[in-house]
Amino acid sequence: MLPDISQLPLAIQFTSPGPVLFELGPITIRWYGLLIALAVLIGINLSQYLAKRRQVDPDLLGDLIIWLIIGAIPSARLYYVIFEWSQYSQHPETIIRIWEGGIAIHGAIIGGAITALVFAKVKNISFWQLTDLVAPSLILGQAIGRWGNFFNSEAFGGSTNLPWKLYIQPQYRPPQFADIAYFHPTFLYESLWNLMVFGLLLTLFFRGWKGKQLKTGTLFLVYLVAYSLGRLWIEGLRTDSLMLGWLKIAQVVSLISISLGLAGLAWLYLYKRPLPDVAPVRKQEQELSQR
Repeated sequence: MLPDISQLPLAIQFTSPGPVLFELGPITIRWYGLLIALAVLIGINLSQYLAKRRQVDPDLLGDLIIWLIIGAIPSARLYYVIFEWSQYSQHPETIIRIWEGGIAIHGAIIGGAITALVFAKVKNISFWQLTDLVAPSLILGQAIGRWGNFFNSEAFGGSTNLPWKLYIQPQYRPPQFADIAYFHPTFLYESLWNLMVFGLLLTLFFRGWKGKQLKTGTLFLVYLVAYSLGRLWIEGLRTDSLMLGWLKIAQVVSLISISLGLAGLAWLYLYKRPLPDVAPVRKQEQELSQR
């Protein structure tokens, strides 16, 4: 007879110390902002390193990251505000308080993709080549950023009594869970999932598939499918999902992303045709992908 794991001694209990790291006079440093800055810094260095391995000018990736910050972060906030407009319409002054949380990664991906497309056109470089170089940094940044949700006591799952659980202070609990203290640490689930996807992408980047260099665009398409598969089931656990009627928006977007990713991979490997692009792949990368 299997033991009731809810009765096992507590293995891990997560409790947020609060959203503020420290205060110095009028200056307030929040965990959320620090983690975003850390993710961006690591992302720049990693993308430039991967660019060198593909014989692409690393300064080009440095420029792209700046573009992405300008395009993706406001898009992530706008996406979130649109679906939470009933809340923000009552307090419009809070819309710009991005440091308090409330950004949507799907909004960032959409805004980032549009920004990268424009950047690729301006710089006359393959859009898919750029996305392949950025994808590992993106998923690693998502793994880091999810811990911001932990410090803000947000994006947690439903109630649980598992040995691993997240304690939420009463003021942060949804009304229907006012008398419940422990919840699924969905921030942790997604962070760990994203780290596994990160490992997969790096393995594919350096080792290819069956010893062969992947075709341009493959890495980003794998990112779309792998990340979205994890987000699809994790979102089902959450209590604070962005909603459109009875639909969880993140699950709908995840299903669309999985479909697009699989379609793109089929186009590349079943039909053996390159993905539509705004500019040709840089010669060095093209030579590598044809070996």
